[in-house]
Order: sequence, then C-alpha cells, then structure tokens
Amino acid sequence: MLKPTVQLRLGQTLTMTPQLQQAIRLLQLSTLELQAQIQETLESNPMLEMAEEAENEGVHHDEDLDEFVQTQATLEAHENKRDDFAEADNFEGLAGAPEPLSKEKADEVIPEELPVDSNWDDIYDLAPPSAGNPEMDGRDIYENHSSGEDTLTEHLLWQMHLSQLTERDRLIAHALIDSINEDGYLGDSLENIHAGLMQSLEDLELDELEAMLRWVQQLDPVGVGARNLAECLALQLAQRGPQTPGLALAQRLVKDHLDQLGARDFKGLFKALGVDEPTLQQAIDLIQTLNPRPGGILSTSQAEYVVPDVFVRRKEGYWQVELNPDIAPRLRINSLYASLVRRADNSEDNNYLRNSLQEARWFIKSLQSRNETLLKVATAIVEHQRGFLEHGDEAMKPLVLRDIAEQLEMHESTISRVTTQKYMHTPKGVFEFKYFFSSHVGTADGGECSATAIRAMIKKLIAEEPPGKPMSDKKIAAILVDRGIHVARRTVAKYREALSIPPSNERKRLA
Repeated sequence: MLKPTVQLRLGQTLTMTPQLQQAIRLLQLSTLELQAQIQETLESNPMLEMAEEAENEGVHHDEDLDEFVQTQATLEAHENKRDDFAEADNFEGLAGAPEPLSKEKADEVIPEELPVDSNWDDIYDLAPPSAGNPEMDGRDIYENHSSGEDTLTEHLLWQMHLSQLTERDRLIAHALIDSINEDGYLGDSLENIHAGLMQSLEDLELDELEAMLRWVQQLDPVGVGARNLAECLALQLAQRGPQTPGLALAQRLVKDHLDQLGARDFKGLFKALGVDEPTLQQAIDLIQTLNPRPGGILSTSQAEYVVPDVFVRRKEGYWQVELNPDIAPRLRINSLYASLVRRADNSEDNNYLRNSLQEARWFIKSLQSRNETLLKVATAIVEHQRGFLEHGDEAMKPLVLRDIAEQLEMHESTISRVTTQKYMHTPKGVFEFKYFFSSHVGTADGGECSATAIRAMIKKLIAEEPPGKPMSDKKIAAILVDRGIHVARRTVAKYREALSIPPSNERKRLA
C-alpha cells in the first residue's frame, strides 16, 4: 500500500506570456500579413495611432488637452443659452454663429434642377484636386482600377456573341467552348460532347459538331480548340502566309514527324525528309515560334508583387542593410486618450481604456522586437554571403540556420520564422532569406562548396556545351571533380532537374 508523501523538486519551465505569444506571431508574418495586422490593430485599439499622420496633421494632444476640455464646456454653455440669445435678438452677437439661410437664398445656392450638360463635378467641388483627382497629383488614372482581364472562356464567348450564328449553332459552339481547358485544348472528346447535346438537339449529327469545332478553331487566340499538340501547331501554321520560309516543311514535320522532332532524332529526319541541315533548321525555327499553349495568353492568375523587407546597398566599400520604411510604420500612443486613464477608477470605461493602453504598448514593443530581429538576421546573412553579392551564385557559401542561430545566440526556430516569407532587395535582385541557406559538398582541399554554387556551375556548363553534342550528367560530374568538387552523377541529375533543365538527349539541337 502506497503512502502519500511530499516531495520537493526544482525545475525550469517556459511560460508563454501573451506578450511573448504576440511577438512570436508577428515575427512569422509576411510583409502583407503584417500590414493587414497593423491596420486591424489601429482600427480596433483607440490608443494606437500612426506617428506620421499625427505629425502631418499637427496634432499635439498633450498640449491641447486643457483646450479640448475648455472647448467642450464652452460648447455646452452656448447650447444651453441659445434660446436666450434668440429671444433677446442678440444671436448675431455670438462670435462665429452662422447666419440662418432663407429658402430664397438656398434656392440660389443649390439649384433645384441642373443644366442638361452639367454634372455634379461641374457644380460642386467634391474633393480637392490633390486628394481626389489622380490626374492632378501625378498618379495614373488606372492605378486603383482592377485589370478586369477576361478568362479564356469569356473571351471566346464574347467572340461568339459578336458573330451571326443561328440559335442552334450558338448552342453547339457554347458547348464546345465550355469543354476547352485553360491551355486552349478541347478537354473532352467530340463523342462525349455529342452525347451531352443530344438531350436538347436530338437530330444532331457528329459531322455538324465537327463543323462547328472548325469554326471555333478560327477564333482568337490562334490554335485554340485543338485536340492535340499536332493540331494546335497546324492551326497556327495555317495562319501564316504562303511565302513564309520553311512553311511547307514545317507543316509536314508537325503532321507526320512530331515525335521524331521531339526526340531530337535529326538523323532519322534527314533520312525521312531528304533535306539538308539548313532547310531542316529553317523549318524547326519556324515551329519554335509557335505557342504550344495558346490559352496561356489569357492568364486568369493575378500578378503577385513581392515587397522587400530589407534593402542591401554598397556604400563606400561596405555593405549596408536597412529596413524598408514602408513596411515598418511608426506607431505611437495617442496621448489624448492615454491622459484620460484614471488610475484609481475601476469603472467599465476606464478599465477598457487601461487595457487598450497596455495592449498598445505591447504591440509597439512586439513590432520593435520584430524589426530588430529581422535586421540582425539580415545583417548576419549579408556578412556570410558577401561573395554572392559581389560575384554571383558561384560564390555562394554554405550556410545553415544553425550558423546564424549560434552567431546571434538565438534558437533555430526563431531564425526559421525570420527567414520565411521575408525578402531582401540586393543589387543582384530580390531574394527570399531562405535562398541564402543551402547544404554543402566537400572539396578536394578539405573545404566546402555550397549547393547553390554547384547548381550555378552546372547551369553555366550546360549553357556553354556544343549544341550538337550536349554533355551527359556523368560528364558534368567528371568536370566538377576535376575542379575539386566531389559530386556524384545522381547529385548532378538532381540539381539539373531542380533547374528545370532537360537531359542531354532532349537538349540536342542542330548547330
């Protein structure tokens, strides 16, 4: 039988305070998410305000508090004495009191009907030019307008509605257009489309459906509605003029020898077509000008813009790291509302103000902590990767999260949060922080080489290879070994695929 006992143990635990939780959450937010969080907090917490806006408006709450209270009392006194002023005919003596507007004067100021050719903007100035008129303040008039780009289906239907088609043909064309995918190809067979239309058009023949498909294939963009790649390229070649160099041979290649062309079987093509190398190259050049995905011209995706978190510039021989001021707005406590908090008052309104004030202080400190950590990590990365900034990818050094964590005496999880969805603007371009971290491969002299640098070397070797004799992965690995970098053929293949570079048999081309 166990007896209850009392034991004393010493240990350490980490308590996640609300302030620490908020700091961690802000640290992992991207730029756009942070801006949305700041805006949401500004709208929900009256104690917070933008320092820039307050300075521009000339607001000095601490100095004007007494004047604010005095003005409120004056307005209340005037409100109570308004009737007395009216009875004594002394209302005009009140400083700043507006003159009553009679009906006749009101009709003169605001006409009941506007002239036919007039509009509100001609009669009333709704906003100052610098605030409401983009043309006056130098902004693009389309800056805040959505692009309104049509999808491929909408674009094809728009062309169909502009054409003089019978109701029957319009129904068939609509069914065919609905079956075209984003790449511009017919995504379903004519037999299935025919079966679906038989419910509303019982006497529909397959030949009639094929005739309407040929009509759809004449719409813009050229090549849309094709059932395969060969038909798509043939439709585009049919739009070229008869005098186009290499047209006849290109049409023959697309119709009968597309597989051989894709496999780079140039010897077999010379034998089958009976042409010399310049003639074949002319036809291939023409085919390469065609678009294998005609529907991609009308992209449905919106462009996504990356806002850099830090800027890296070279000044007087040193690399300087600065926070982007547009993503780190200056916030401050609203001194007017803060002065209304009474320490000894436990009323509901005062408790709300006190809690809002505390939350505002926590939020500002969390933002400051985020910016300081971001700047420290970015500076440490730049110190490690100065070779990349000066010479490019081939000078990238091996770097892992642990290296930065040990240098800054932080946890790896903190470094991981800072480097996720954070971007650095450098003279070489805009890169995510994680781009500067990569594994390493041993070198002959006992050193290390970054995987990013090896990928850059592979890309450069392939770009300089002979067109007719592309190098295999084994050959590239041997060249790297000769340079002192020990990599296997499988490693080269993995890096090559990561660069979206096809294998050697698909890179072969005529000289």
